[in-house]
Amino acid sequence: MKSKKLFFRGIICLVVSSLYFISPARAEKARDIAKEVFPSIVMLLMEDNNGQPLSLGSGFFVREDIVATNLHVIQGAAGGYAKIVGKKAKYGIAGYVAIDERWDLILLKIKDANAPALSFGDSSKIAVGDEIFAVGNPKGLEGTFSKGIISAIRKIEEDTLLQITAPISPGSSGGPVLNNEGDVIGISVATFKGGQNLNFAIPASYLSKLLFELKPVKKLAIEKKPKKKVKSILNDLGGRNTEGVIGHTFLWDSYADIYGEYTFSLQNKLRTPVNNVYCLIVFYDRKGDPIEIDVVNYQGTIPAGLAKRINSRVDDSVYQLTTDGPYARNTNKASLKPVTKLEFRILDFRIVEDSGDGV
Repeated sequence: MKSKKLFFRGIICLVVSSLYFISPARAEKARDIAKEVFPSIVMLLMEDNNGQPLSLGSGFFVREDIVATNLHVIQGAAGGYAKIVGKKAKYGIAGYVAIDERWDLILLKIKDANAPALSFGDSSKIAVGDEIFAVGNPKGLEGTFSKGIISAIRKIEEDTLLQITAPISPGSSGGPVLNNEGDVIGISVATFKGGQNLNFAIPASYLSKLLFELKPVKKLAIEKKPKKKVKSILNDLGGRNTEGVIGHTFLWDSYADIYGEYTFSLQNKLRTPVNNVYCLIVFYDRKGDPIEIDVVNYQGTIPAGLAKRINSRVDDSVYQLTTDGPYARNTNKASLKPVTKLEFRILDFRIVEDSGDGV
């Protein structure tokens, strides 16, 4: 019995030692790639026309002062800045110099930047099973470096899309997908709704073509909706990671002991349950200026197609500035609905996978 245990222990040690024999070389190569590309990776923080945070994404330098990213990262933004991974300096965004609405790509002109550009690989030569690395800032976690493989090469009509296993999340959009030589072969774009680790990247060949279409700098557009309907790859993927859950039906609680308490509904419009929803609510005064923001995190589960009523609170002054005056409650003129502008922004949520237990 003792000899049998020793035998199996020896087999286990042999397997483990063989894994460690292979791993260090690969780990060292991945480490070298990360070190080489980080000076070219940026976090993009976009702002609306009031200077309020609008979205967060990733990008990378394709010229010393030009950054590539997804169009949906900057859509609706009036401005913002780029921050190189690991650096404190912030670089303003002058505008864009090329755009491809079909493939959700845009090239941004960065002010006063002089960063190394990443090299491109041949995305037409990749194959299922190839090792890849995704780099970006998922959920604001700066400089996240993830390993995976090409799990499929999908055809959408005459176009190609890369399916990858390297994990991506909101904030990863626009980051580069690299081959095992550190060359860009794709751009992270979306996660398929309702799927498990079904992540997608746009082949780098579409971005390479865009580099030959550079034009004079144009300012970022504030409008979210294009003047004419344009076919986008996001339509085929089911939209952005943060679409499918909405906030609505805001009411102040006029009977609350503490002024500033309110309720609103989070509605899940997807076909799968969601939880851990982050919602940003922006309050405006009568002049249309933002006066307060409140980030609400609902950790419970919202079933598919249903809604959940959420409670939160802000300072009483926000209530006063958005209703009928400071003494509205005492004069029975209190309005449960704000008479000023209110905006919901869904920052993130998690798809709840079907565990087979009826959740």
